[in-house]
Amino acid sequence: MIYNVISYLRSAAARYPEKTAFADAGSALTYRRLWDTACRAGGVIAKKLGGKRRQPVFVCIGRNAGSPAAFWAVAASGNFYVPIDPALPDQRLRDIFETMAPRLVITTQEDTRPLPFGEAETVSLEALAAGAEEALPERLWAEALDTDPLYCIFTSGSTGVPKGVLVSHRSVIDMAEQFTGAFGLGPDNIYGNQAPFDFDVSVKDIFLAAKNGGTVEILEKALFSMPKRLIERMEERRVNTVIWSVSAMKILSALKTFDVILPRHLKLVMFSGEALPCKVLNDWMNHLPEARFVNLYGPTEITCNCTYYEIDRPFADTDAIPIGKPFRNTGILLLDGEEPVTEPGRTGEICVTGTCLALGYYRNKERTAAAFCQNPAQTFWPERIYRTGDLGAWNDRGELMFLGRADSQVKHMGFRIELGEIEVAANAIGGVTSACCLYDHGREQLCLFYQGPEKMDREVIMALKAALPRFMVPSRLYYFEKLPENRTGKIDRAALRQTYIQ
Repeated sequence: MIYNVISYLRSAAARYPEKTAFADAGSALTYRRLWDTACRAGGVIAKKLGGKRRQPVFVCIGRNAGSPAAFWAVAASGNFYVPIDPALPDQRLRDIFETMAPRLVITTQEDTRPLPFGEAETVSLEALAAGAEEALPERLWAEALDTDPLYCIFTSGSTGVPKGVLVSHRSVIDMAEQFTGAFGLGPDNIYGNQAPFDFDVSVKDIFLAAKNGGTVEILEKALFSMPKRLIERMEERRVNTVIWSVSAMKILSALKTFDVILPRHLKLVMFSGEALPCKVLNDWMNHLPEARFVNLYGPTEITCNCTYYEIDRPFADTDAIPIGKPFRNTGILLLDGEEPVTEPGRTGEICVTGTCLALGYYRNKERTAAAFCQNPAQTFWPERIYRTGDLGAWNDRGELMFLGRADSQVKHMGFRIELGEIEVAANAIGGVTSACCLYDHGREQLCLFYQGPEKMDREVIMALKAALPRFMVPSRLYYFEKLPENRTGKIDRAALRQTYIQ
């Protein structure tokens, strides 16, 4: 039985010692060197923390191979890592620091400004690995539990207040096992890492590669504004697997990248984060007919993803893509309040149970108790579920459909409206590359925010009138050359609401 993800790295280093584990634009780490770095640096980390286990260690991340190497070193020390982007606003950094109160901060690149880390000791990964004289204490392995925390990733959610999602080794091991089985992953997978290392999508790249002896090619952020160079890099490094955010998929489609150059090695495309317009999916599938495409769904609190749908039939541009079925060892139930929803077509809140659930929110009992609660459909023993706040319904094929956030269902002109349905229709319009819909409760108006090469309000309204009932056609339109995005690449709805609705 595997109790600790370090078992993955140790096995990969034994089987593929000279194979590249992580590579960035200018450097690479073999599995042998990664294992040596993790053990050496891990031993020093353990010593600096007085031999204590399960302590938070900050890692200042960059788009470099040193960032995941530092994560492995922290895991090897028996503690858990907290990825931190040094470019975050000072106030957010302070909020995270005050919540975690770490004693140690690891840097993986040259810092450009002082960081508000108080009394914590700051040391580079290079210095940690170079300073090791003793072997990693054997007791760290003997004392390891699969319920020990592995990482804590901060997410703002809808309130904007940082909350640290604490995830155990057991949950990541479960994720790695389920993904490997569902998609046939192995040592030949070369992952094109797009997600920042403080975003949970990157967790899949890091640990799926280690479990199977694959390679992670870290693609720098600037490449996504130069898509031709991005594809050239992917071809040069023979990237055949991507687990990307929907925003990255949209960029390449909007810029018609595949009309110029194709990623011919790409065989498996997985995407998540928000609903992918079928117009974008069809563009990718038309250009890459031999590739497999998988829609993933799940919030950070359930260790990346809880459901998946591998595209197995054609979809019109106006369709919505199912989020499919749960991974093995994961349970999905829909709740209408406390009542289970089982019949097709009926809407309920998506709730999740199983090993995938996070331990909770770090030092936040109230929010943990509210989100991670007893399954009301089963009261005979303690069974935790996570209430996602997302709405879903089973279709006639037994597939789960995502219907948006619970707070995106509004009452307008006497009708119950799902804002996500308006967004699907808007995203299908030619010339619209991205769109979102918000409701102004004060004025009782539907507001559509859309992005494209040029303003086309009249064309958008005419297309929506042809696709939707009149009461669902927005009365206010806002055009953007580029819609604002949050750090994870999703449309920044909070910023739009604050600026245009309030």
